Amino acid sequence: MILSYFTSAGWQSWDVEHRPVGMAFLVDEDLLFEDGPAAPRPASVINLWLRLLPVSGAPAPSSWENYARAVKEWTEFLAEHGVALFDSRDRLKAGLSRYAEHRAAGPVRERFAATTWGQHMSILSLFYRWAMEEGYAAAEPFTYRTARAVFAGTGREVRVNLAVRRTPKPHVTVKYLEPEFTDLLRKGLRGLAPDGTRDTGYSGREMTRNAAVGDLALATGLRLGEFTHLLPWEIPALPPAPTVVPIPFPVPGGITKGRKFRTTWISFDALAGLHNYLQLDRAAVTDGSVWRPPRRWGEPLHVTDPDGRGGRINGVRRSWASLTPAERRRLVAPEGGSCLLAVKGDGGPFTAWATVFERTADRIRARFEPRFPHVHPHRLRHSFSMQTLEYLVTGYYRQAAKLVRDTDSDAALVFYLTKADPLLVLRDLLGHSSVLTTEKYLKRLDTTRIYRQAYETAGTAAGLTDDTAAQREADAEFGDDTNEEL
Repeated sequence: MILSYFTSAGWQSWDVEHRPVGMAFLVDEDLLFEDGPAAPRPASVINLWLRLLPVSGAPAPSSWENYARAVKEWTEFLAEHGVALFDSRDRLKAGLSRYAEHRAAGPVRERFAATTWGQHMSILSLFYRWAMEEGYAAAEPFTYRTARAVFAGTGREVRVNLAVRRTPKPHVTVKYLEPEFTDLLRKGLRGLAPDGTRDTGYSGREMTRNAAVGDLALATGLRLGEFTHLLPWEIPALPPAPTVVPIPFPVPGGITKGRKFRTTWISFDALAGLHNYLQLDRAAVTDGSVWRPPRRWGEPLHVTDPDGRGGRINGVRRSWASLTPAERRRLVAPEGGSCLLAVKGDGGPFTAWATVFERTADRIRARFEPRFPHVHPHRLRHSFSMQTLEYLVTGYYRQAAKLVRDTDSDAALVFYLTKADPLLVLRDLLGHSSVLTTEKYLKRLDTTRIYRQAYETAGTAAGLTDDTAAQREADAEFGDDTNEEL
């Protein structure tokens, strides 16, 4: 079975009226999709399902190929063991048992981590559920148990796939940077040692760019695909004077997960660093650049008359919010060079942020701090979440908002900061669809410290707690094991 991916790049020369949609699809090795008037082959049924993914909960093109590969590998494994894709339940369950053993203890390159196995089982469950509803399958290999999920006092029944392996507690697997490590990373991106002096053993380039975008990710919580594909004209204006209140930062729907517009925020210092990069380093390398997108990306999209909302693209007025990441990478600025926020030395787009952060982390770990963790782009989003939650819980933003309120500036944001629940604020900043998602997300981070410190700080400030008395009381609880049971 062959996995291929249809792309609509260059469709203008195909003599078709409308641009077709790209899609992953499977073809049997004999290049046939059916055997006469008989029932369609499994590959054809799978392709029908793949075609529906954009409207059934998987809008991202990157997901379509992953879904296709998961079903392809499962189908091929079953065929090797004489089991059909739509066989009886007993035979499918036997095939699933073999598949689980293969992925857990088979050849090293075939093994799945528990999380990867869980993702594949989720995909196969969705496929079989659809196939049974459409009449292609009479049974599925999975067994489920019923559980009850409760949020805000409201419960609902959910099905839990028993084929999923147990995984470590989520908070063990999802990490963020503690404040001291965040400071080390920011200095490392600038080519500085931990004491703030120049790191004489490092001769890297583009440090202004790397520092500006690193600060952007830490201060906004943007995903990798979001901050990578921002355009200079989408960066908010810098306020005339420094402010302790965060500055609203619109995130265009064309680059967000699920294509939903949202507004996060950014600190004054991080925004000032971005403008410094835009006005100096970036302007220097893009002015007069002859960079053009490679042919495999499609034709260049030349921009003229750009402003904060959009520009003319090949002569047609378009809004920035309507542009996809792939289209943004093909934009050529009026003065030359790429239109992406971050550019390389030749004016072309720079997108290798995972490499930048990981190499910086490696250098810090090797030269200064052996405990420094590996840093991937999403870890910066987790760090933003923890820092923001800490500020929200401890009242930092409420105090900052009061200062702004006293100057009658940005009344809407002040009201939001002083009245909204911390989880609601964080939900909006991260772009989650519901507070339930934010709550589940936070459970994967160690938020206990934040609430404990907030409680202790607030209690001490109000004279409600006494650390010494509290310690004595706790010691007394365990002072005499011969006393009556606690």
